[in-house]
Amino acid sequence: MRWTLKPKPETSKVETLKNALQVDDVVATLLLQRGIETFEEAKTFFRPSFEDLHNPYLMKDMDKAVTRIEQAIAEGENILVYGDYDVDGTTSVALMSSYLKTRTANVATYIPDRYDEGYGVSYQGIDFADDNGFSLIIALDCGIKAIEKVAYAKEKGIDFIICDHHRPGDEIPDAVAVLDPKRDDCEYPFKELCGCGVGFKLVTALASNQGQTVEDLTEYLDLVATAIGADIVPIVGENRALAYFGLEVINSNPRPGMKAIIAEVKKDKLTITDVVFIIAPRINAAGRMKHGNHAVTLLTEIDFNLAASYAVDIDQFNTDRRETDQQITEEALVQIEKNNEQERFTTVVYDKNWHKGVIGIVASRLTETYYRPTLVFTKSGDKLAASARSVKGFDVYNALEACGEFIEQFGGHKYAAGLTLLPENYEAFKAKFEAVVKETVDPKLLTPELKIDLEINLNQIDDKLMRIIRQFAPFGPGNMTPVFMTQGIQDTGWGKCVGEGDKHLRFTGMQANSNSIVCIGFGLGDKLELIKDKKPFDAAYTIDENHWNGNVSLQLKLKDIKA
Repeated sequence: MRWTLKPKPETSKVETLKNALQVDDVVATLLLQRGIETFEEAKTFFRPSFEDLHNPYLMKDMDKAVTRIEQAIAEGENILVYGDYDVDGTTSVALMSSYLKTRTANVATYIPDRYDEGYGVSYQGIDFADDNGFSLIIALDCGIKAIEKVAYAKEKGIDFIICDHHRPGDEIPDAVAVLDPKRDDCEYPFKELCGCGVGFKLVTALASNQGQTVEDLTEYLDLVATAIGADIVPIVGENRALAYFGLEVINSNPRPGMKAIIAEVKKDKLTITDVVFIIAPRINAAGRMKHGNHAVTLLTEIDFNLAASYAVDIDQFNTDRRETDQQITEEALVQIEKNNEQERFTTVVYDKNWHKGVIGIVASRLTETYYRPTLVFTKSGDKLAASARSVKGFDVYNALEACGEFIEQFGGHKYAAGLTLLPENYEAFKAKFEAVVKETVDPKLLTPELKIDLEINLNQIDDKLMRIIRQFAPFGPGNMTPVFMTQGIQDTGWGKCVGEGDKHLRFTGMQANSNSIVCIGFGLGDKLELIKDKKPFDAAYTIDENHWNGNVSLQLKLKDIKA
């Protein structure tokens, strides 16, 4: 792992902010690294407010979307709320359908089948709408590339409103309205909303017609915060405010479906990290193992007892998912070794029997072992489907675009994408993808990077610093938990390996002139030799709290140590 120390802000800026906020150098530096330079910016950061949210009508086509939906409500048209089967899609559908049902009874939901229909808007979904008398489809977290499908719907007299956040292609679908802040011609000030965030902006615009404000819509923010966490969008700007208030809802008054999931996992106060690792995988598991409809049913249920029974099912899907992805990951690692592909610039693996619902997770797991752009393929009908994952700093979307001659269709982001291709093109694609990455990747990106905010001494760590760092939350891309580095730490003599298979490292560390502090390094058991015999070493860590028997003490959560 390579350690990279973030650049230090100018001393004059640190002094100015320090004096304005009455904080120490450490806090002022952390804020400046996050682009916060003034008292006002700090106030916005530490005290998120609904006033930080932009007017939804700044988004291109918002007026058209609202006009068409109001017309549908007024005329009693049937509205189909359509969304993808992942967390962002299912939370978007739950949000939009829940809101619309407060205005009209003529609302139904549709989640495509991951296996029969694949990602995004499908012809089957449009046929379903046609067969059942729906004249308006609101597509969420998908649709920005559905040129032919939207045209097909139009032929059948069905209008489309698209709420997406993925990168558009060269052409925008011919829908009534296309809401996507990433459109080149959209001047919406914040470009990093998730699909559920775009859906929430549409709900905000619709509600404003009824004299409601954002404060009247907080009940939907548990869904928005979950989507923000799961979709790994930057938790800055509008997303920070939405995640902040969404977490408040999750922890104080979540919808019955969320409450039921939280009851299953028996956790008290949830952070955005808990949302990512506890709530999101369960919602996702429905679409991976069974059908995304199960997630929407859970998230829209208003009876807690019913929601609780659905949550038990969802929990089981998640257990099945975990077992399946572990098994496939092991098989993929064997395949890489068997083909002598350990030293390549990419990982591309395929097995026709692998479960399509977990190949994205497997791709993520493989990047933990071989840190490089990764694709996991399986059979999907008469084609091969893959999930792509990248490494920090490398745009896998662009790399796939360069292999376009072999791909049937693809979509996604810089770090994650999905694609399909014909079986006969697999080997040629695999060779081309390897060549493209080899040619374009900076080799240092293939070694995991640990970004360190600041070097400090152990005696600078105290309860006051911890209290302020807690207020930096919610953490996520664009505002990660601060990582510190300290040189010349020594173990007081009690260092040992703990946990199953001695995987983890635990010791009490101190520096000259500092108090001792407990340090825990998960997965760092193999570094025990570095700390033995009171040899000095450097540590990179986050500051954490240890709750034990009613006592709370500070501890360091180690990221890495070096001699």
